[in-house]
Amino acid sequence: MKPLRILKSGTLVAVLAASVFTTGCGGAVSSSSGPGTPPGPLTVSLSTSTVIAPQDGTPGTVDVTVSGANTGSSVSVAASHLPSGVTSQFAPAAGGFSGTLSLVAGSTAPAGTYSASVVVTNGTQTASQSFVLVIAIVVSVGNSVDTTLGIGGKLEQFMSTSFQPSEGNYQFFQNHTATEPALLNKLGPQHIRLQAISQAVPMKANTGSATDWDFTILDAIVQPVLSLADNSPEFQIAVAPAFLNDPVTGHIIFSAANLQAFADYSANLVTYYNKGGFTWGGKNFVSPSYPQHQITWWGIYNEYNINGMTPSEYIQLYNTLVPAMLNVDSTIKISGLELSVADPTMDLPPFVAPPASGGVNAQVNVVATHFYPTCNQRDVDTTLFDRVPQMVQYINYVYQELGTRADLKNVPIWVTENNVNADYDNGNGMSNCIPTQKFVLDPRGTSAFFAAWRPYAFSQLGKAGNQALYHWDYDADAQSGEVDYNTGSTYLSYWVDYWLGQMFPSRPGSPAPDILQLLVTETSSTEILGTKNGDGSVVVMVVDRAVQASTDNNGTGDPRTEIVDVSALGTFSGATSITIDAKTNATSGPPSLNITPAQKISVTLGGYGVTFLKLKP
Repeated sequence: MKPLRILKSGTLVAVLAASVFTTGCGGAVSSSSGPGTPPGPLTVSLSTSTVIAPQDGTPGTVDVTVSGANTGSSVSVAASHLPSGVTSQFAPAAGGFSGTLSLVAGSTAPAGTYSASVVVTNGTQTASQSFVLVIAIVVSVGNSVDTTLGIGGKLEQFMSTSFQPSEGNYQFFQNHTATEPALLNKLGPQHIRLQAISQAVPMKANTGSATDWDFTILDAIVQPVLSLADNSPEFQIAVAPAFLNDPVTGHIIFSAANLQAFADYSANLVTYYNKGGFTWGGKNFVSPSYPQHQITWWGIYNEYNINGMTPSEYIQLYNTLVPAMLNVDSTIKISGLELSVADPTMDLPPFVAPPASGGVNAQVNVVATHFYPTCNQRDVDTTLFDRVPQMVQYINYVYQELGTRADLKNVPIWVTENNVNADYDNGNGMSNCIPTQKFVLDPRGTSAFFAAWRPYAFSQLGKAGNQALYHWDYDADAQSGEVDYNTGSTYLSYWVDYWLGQMFPSRPGSPAPDILQLLVTETSSTEILGTKNGDGSVVVMVVDRAVQASTDNNGTGDPRTEIVDVSALGTFSGATSITIDAKTNATSGPPSLNITPAQKISVTLGGYGVTFLKLKP
């Protein structure tokens, strides 16, 4: 028989397991040479069309009913087209040809969904019936905290999002008053990141005239953000005012005078938002939200490592700007580095060197970096998944380097930009990252792929001790957005990030959830995160990140079934299940379904996606 499943190794697998038996009337054994009962049409039927065989060896069973067999001939019942690592055994019922077929998956059996068959042979007659065999991953959730993960066993990672105020998008809140800021407030991001560029940079010149400053474009975004969520955005001073920059490269012209002018500009921003404003050219500039809302968190420059600045120059810039800002408001917090992901061995050692040897000497409250797995829409899905573990190694290295200085060893890492693709149209329809290639939106930023990729990244980075994960960016297109800039409608990505924030809360003043120990039979195609909250509730996140074909680019993913064993946690009074996948309505989001608590809960995802199980004591 021709196998129906090709494993990833490219070899065809067909394991045949048969039980042969002969019976006579009344259950007496007879020879196959006797006349027996004249044969009728041989048929076989199964009690179920799907058999689940967990990878822990728990048998999956199906009742087999054989009809029309010649009692004078032997009858064989065989399971065919089984994947490697699966065995079967048929147990006949007394006095007949029917019985129970058991299928057992060993630890080497690859998870997935396979087409298999039961074949019955009786003399010259053959009958078969196909069924679906599901090799299920088994997840055993322990009742102990895994102190090797997160921050001493705590998942202290919050979800946030970003805006990039500029002349091209500053009217977002004005254009969508029916939905905003309500949707953003519901999302509940912490320390929303504001990265002003181009005409949103409020200082236009340095003539001493009042016209040198204009906050109109910037505050069209900043003021609404200040009034919602945690009322505590992070303002990233991404670039210097244009008059300090090289007109060709857009990078700051590095000189002592320019650094001081940049520091004065930064200090004025702090004064504007936090200290009642500043006077320039006879005009007082003050934030409309002052004193009710101020800005505590400030980031220093954006991706200096790909924007024409050396590590030593950045340290000099940082050591100049931060003291000037703190001189205005000593309570503010500072985020340093804001790196584009590259080789961290180039940037971290100079930064953490002793101050006497040129290292940073100004206040550092957070070290920030960015994570995009690709800048090329042609990279396949597997590549994007494979770069998540590489980012974990990056984070581990950053913590290692911070630990070399006593005053930096407890500084947290925030990933302040994260999405699937960093590329964009460079202005003429071509790719910014690959100028010879036409730019095409990467739909994986808002498709079902994202429902697997972002939870996978969230889990892996949180387990590595990352303490913030920022979406890039909130109001954008189908590649980057959580909400469509033009229509104001939500993308699937909005609901992924919303439920990550809801299920794994990490907020000031409340304890972060504990990360529970897990035993998972296969991790190559799934990601599991189990946490326990202070109220005794448990959340288990199950991610299907199985790639169907190695060439897939925004593919559908491959189905996976996971058996979640929570028996070690005791009993629960209630449970809910929330699934986000290709079937999820991007406008209304996924429904929350009440399920019956059990010691073992089966979760099946038909492709890329995530399921959140919440168990209530």
